[in-house]
Amino acid sequence: MKFGFVIPVYNHGSTLEAVVSNLDKYNFPMIVVDDGNDLKNKEYISQVAKKFPSVTVVTLKKNSGKGKAMGFGIREAEKMGITHVLQIDSDGQHDVERVGYFIEKSKQNPEALICGYPEYDENAPKKRVNGRKIANGWVHIVTLSNQIKDALIGFRIYPVKPYIQILNHAIIDSRMGYDIDILVHFSWKNIPIINEAVKVSYPKDGISNFRMFEDNIRIALTYTRLCVGMIIRLPVLLFRKIKNLQNKKDS
Repeated sequence: MKFGFVIPVYNHGSTLEAVVSNLDKYNFPMIVVDDGNDLKNKEYISQVAKKFPSVTVVTLKKNSGKGKAMGFGIREAEKMGITHVLQIDSDGQHDVERVGYFIEKSKQNPEALICGYPEYDENAPKKRVNGRKIANGWVHIVTLSNQIKDALIGFRIYPVKPYIQILNHAIIDSRMGYDIDILVHFSWKNIPIINEAVKVSYPKDGISNFRMFEDNIRIALTYTRLCVGMIIRLPVLLFRKIKNLQNKKDS
């Protein structure tokens, strides 16, 4: 197993150095994806790349969204021989102290996707917290499973091989529907998903890339497409669900 980090960056160049500095102790390659940032944020990224030799920068000419940025990062990781990628946001919201635990969990379960679920601080927006409950309910519907505890967090370890297979054969949302979309496709492929807690903080002066109207519409369209995909896969998903229930009953 060879681990690496993929860090998509858009409008959070100022917090990138702190994130990279905390990850540098693991001595894993770090792929920073510049998702079409402005000159100010590009300069932040450039400074970080100069300071930390383990950082490789992948640059997108225009802002294409988190999903597209992660796709480019994952393909770069594959070229580098990385087998498992930890995705982490560049805004510093995730508790990096959990990285070591997630890596050990991945070593114990190399075939699995290790997926974070959020433990919020007191500054977490109530609308965001309640919105996640609805989003996760829909994920349980389209997977016919409660295997996924949270589908929106950007703190996960992906095995690279099945990720590339999904990219090559499926449509994955390029923007705010990405985290949901890719996770559901992993579930459909019957990849084990292990849920682990990670603390998430919301700084009062933090910058959010979430656009209330446009991104909610995009997420709704993503769920619509996933519902169609679920119907197509319904016989397989039902068989799998019945089999799992039978295994639990037998045990």
